[in-house]
Parts: sequence; structure tokens; C-alpha cells
Amino acid sequence: MSPLIQPQLLRRMNVRRLLEHLQKSGPSTRADLTRRTGSSGPTVSKAIAALLESGLVEEGESHAVALGRPGTVLRLARNAAQVIGVVIDARQCQVVAAGLDGVNHDEAMETFATPRTYSLLIDQLAHAVNRLMRRSARTLSIGISAPGLINRREQKCTFSPNFHVTDGHSPTRDLFERVGVECVLYQETQALCLSERMFGGPESLDDFVVLETSTGLGLGVYSSGRLVEGHSGLAGELGHVTVVPDGRICGCGNRGCLETVATDSSFAQLISEQTGRAVDIKEAVQLIRSGQLESERQLRTTIESLAIAMAAAINIFNPAHLFVHGRLFDAQDGLFELTCELTRRRALAPSLADCHIRRSRFSKAQGATAAAIHALFTSFGPTFGD
Repeated sequence: MSPLIQPQLLRRMNVRRLLEHLQKSGPSTRADLTRRTGSSGPTVSKAIAALLESGLVEEGESHAVALGRPGTVLRLARNAAQVIGVVIDARQCQVVAAGLDGVNHDEAMETFATPRTYSLLIDQLAHAVNRLMRRSARTLSIGISAPGLINRREQKCTFSPNFHVTDGHSPTRDLFERVGVECVLYQETQALCLSERMFGGPESLDDFVVLETSTGLGLGVYSSGRLVEGHSGLAGELGHVTVVPDGRICGCGNRGCLETVATDSSFAQLISEQTGRAVDIKEAVQLIRSGQLESERQLRTTIESLAIAMAAAINIFNPAHLFVHGRLFDAQDGLFELTCELTRRRALAPSLADCHIRRSRFSKAQGATAAAIHALFTSFGPTFGD
């Protein structure tokens, strides 16, 4: 350990280390934490005392051990404290409360149609957050997931091609002024990355990509254990690479962007044209699965374009895992596997050989709560590997 590290910072780093071990390994005794972290007993005891006092950790049921008294189990707070996740999306917003273990409380979730003005959006979010804050003694952090270009340094929505209501605004600042709890803003795909890394279990995910394909097409990347954000947090806009030069107009103002042909929303548009009425992805999936609609051509067109995006992500970033987030694959059994096969035909064989392609395991709401928890943990300082 460098002698330049101050004792106070070292204590905070020890606290963060314990938080991350509890996040990965689940409820543990003091002895478990001492063994897993390699820290001394007194060091672990001091860090645990600080965590209990702060409300980030709580004691659970005692755990039987081979010899001596049962060890008291410590866990991330589930009851005494909470975080709140806020999902801003083009059509629907969600506000959810969760424990510090990342488990969303289903009974503490509010969903509403996205307002058409920014002031109404903040009003409704603030009302929902305040209602959820009343259910717990302490709300420690709020994570906001939003689409489009997010300037992380300025905590501002710079430009959202599919939801211009937030352009130029800072939901973190405006929501904080209304509810008095620190907020952090992440681009929705980067928030999904945080959920995969934080809630994915003991498996260590250091090099992976999340491809978000619902409304737009975003790319989140973890490389060597670090989230790739770019200079201002604007990295990952694969969806605005032109693939059809004279194609459909995109929300960004360009034509033929990848997200106009390879997303849930682009597929829903094809189904809307087929049926002669507006259809969203949920209804499109229901129509196809129930046999009311035959849409093989539309499905094939969309997954071929999506395979281009998946192969590009693999070729550029060489990830160990590629997670794809979207609902299109629910339309037909075997559709995800077929898309993976089309991806294999386009990706470079050496890069693909080391990459496992999976469907994303977490929701945008879980991404938002992961952002809140990540901000809370990071406030203690860097990890020992930083």
C-alpha cells in the first residue's frame, strides 16, 4: 500500500471493499468477510461498525458455525434504508424502490405515461419519488436512467433523438431540488451495464457489452473492469451509424441509422404498416404469438439488421459476453438463436470464439437502482484496484 494514501481514505476504501463483497457474495458473517477480503479482524470490525452506523448494512439472522457461538450475519440494508430508481423513457416512466442488495420492491413501484413537457415530467417524478420515500426511514440515493446522449460530467441530457423533452435539461439537479436526495444520471444502456456487473452474481464480469434495442439502439461497454463512457459520457451511440443511406428518417435527423431498422420500435413500425394502425412492440409480440399475424418477412428483416449491430459490437470491443436487451425475441420461439446464428456469419471468427451471447438478465428499472447503488458505493472513494 502506498504511504501516500491517507488513513481516512484507507478506512473509506476498506468500507467500500466490504460493501462490494456483500454485493457479490450476499449475507456474510464477520469471519467470512475477514477471510474473503484478507483484511485483519480489527480492520473489518471498524469498517462494519461504520456501515452499521450509516445504515448501509444491517444484521440478519445468526449463522450456525462448526465451533463456538453462531455468527451474526451482515447484509446490505433491505428494510432500514433504500435507494430509488427512476426510468425516463419515451413512452413510459417508472419509479421503483429497492434495497441496497438491488432487489426491487414490487409493491413499491409506480408507472405512468411519459408527460409531453419537461416541467410535467419533473412534477410527476417528484410526486412518485416522494410517495416511495415515505415508505422507508431513509432514502440514501436516487439513480436516473434516461435515453439519448447524457453528459455525465455535467449530469445533463444533451440530446435524445427519440425523446426531445429532456434535451438540454438536468433531471438530477431538478429532481434533487424537489426531493432533497442526491441523484445521479446515467444513459440507459450504461445503467444496464451497471446492473449486469453488480447483480449478476459471483461471476466476475470485466469485459462485456450490453446492446439495448428497445426504443433506440445503444451500446454499453465494460472493458478491463471499467465502464467506457468517453470524454463526456457520450460513448456508445452505435445506433446512429448509417446503414441505409437513403433510408427512413431517424429521430437524430439523419437517414437510415441502424436504430431505424434493428430495434423493437423499428419492428413495431413495420407491423403498424402491415396492420394499418399504430402498434407497439408489446402488441406486436402478442399478435404474432397468438397466430393472428404472419410477419416472417418483417422479423427476418429486423433480425438481419440486428445481427449487423451485434457483430459490430463483437468485432470492435472483443467482449467476453454480449448481452442483448429487447422484447423482439419474445415474438417467436428460437428467434434469439436464429439472430445469434446470423451474427456468427458476420462477426470475425476469432473474436466470436471468445464471446458468449446472451439475452440481458435485468430491466431498465434494475439499471436505475444499480446506478443509485453504484453512486452510493463510489462516494466512499476508489477501490484498491483503481
